[in-house]
Amino acid sequence: MKKDEVVISCRNVWKLFGDQPERFLSSLDENATYEDIREQGYIAGVHDVSVDVHRGEMLVIMGLSGSGKSTLVRCMGRLHESTGGAIEIEGVDIGSLEEDALINLRRQKMGMVFQSFGLLPHRTVLENVAFPLEMRGQDRHERRARAMEVIELVGLSGREEYFPRELSGGQQQRVGIARSLAIEPDIWFLDEPFSALDPLIRREMQDEFLRLQEMLGKTIVFITHDFDEALRLADRIAIMKDGAIEQCDTPDKIVLNPATEYVAKFTEEIEKARVVHAGVLAKPAKGKSLDGKAVKASATIQSLARMLISDKRKNIPVEDDAGKLLGAMDRQEALDILLGDAS
Repeated sequence: MKKDEVVISCRNVWKLFGDQPERFLSSLDENATYEDIREQGYIAGVHDVSVDVHRGEMLVIMGLSGSGKSTLVRCMGRLHESTGGAIEIEGVDIGSLEEDALINLRRQKMGMVFQSFGLLPHRTVLENVAFPLEMRGQDRHERRARAMEVIELVGLSGREEYFPRELSGGQQQRVGIARSLAIEPDIWFLDEPFSALDPLIRREMQDEFLRLQEMLGKTIVFITHDFDEALRLADRIAIMKDGAIEQCDTPDKIVLNPATEYVAKFTEEIEKARVVHAGVLAKPAKGKSLDGKAVKASATIQSLARMLISDKRKNIPVEDDAGKLLGAMDRQEALDILLGDAS
């Protein structure tokens, strides 16, 4: 798996809602704001977005209702036709594909899970999960075997013959996830898949999702409005406002260095110590004396609280999971994140 390989590439993507949007976009001033566009009778669902998603990465898209999260993801799967710009999936411009080729791309490469479970009420769990394989024309025995495999993967063994009405909300969502996994997609789009669940089940589903991702290594675009959920799941977070991406970065960097006033306000209630990892604060040692035990780069500042308060070293060595020295973390900088900057 090449972590630096770009799987989804969006370049200057627009989605305008209104009359003859392509003509309007062709004459639009490049500095036009969301409000400028709205005053002329159009809505910028996606406003000049450029972003890449890498193989095996989980990109979480966040924003308030109406910020453009779902519209952008639907453009990525060409469920919406983009008004302008280009979207490539593994180097293929999806805007240039004929309908048959697009359908084949979706069936072979993409899995989609939405907030509404969309289960077929008169089909069993097994039949629901096997349905996309049936649409693909796969042999009955093969699709049953594959459906049973993913049903076990999501923890629903023994419920193959249940109907959706006989399942809890969390179990129904697992069926939706199993159905999307049945086609073995390389790319997974998830639009607020857990938001309809109660907090306990939601947490369990997040745990299950992380387990699946560790096993399967999918390329995932995940939409949520819940920052705690984003922090648990994301490799990177893209924060959207008025159809545009305000900032796209790792969770650590977003809370430490918000790029705009909006992002700063969006993240101001987040406790930085539980987000920021030691590896982000590590700087090259440059001849500094690094005595004593190193901390792991993956450790959060919150998890290191007791050590930071009692340890008197000015510079604390930081190592990766393999024990390789990455650099030194300034203890005072870490304490400022933990306790708040005294200045």
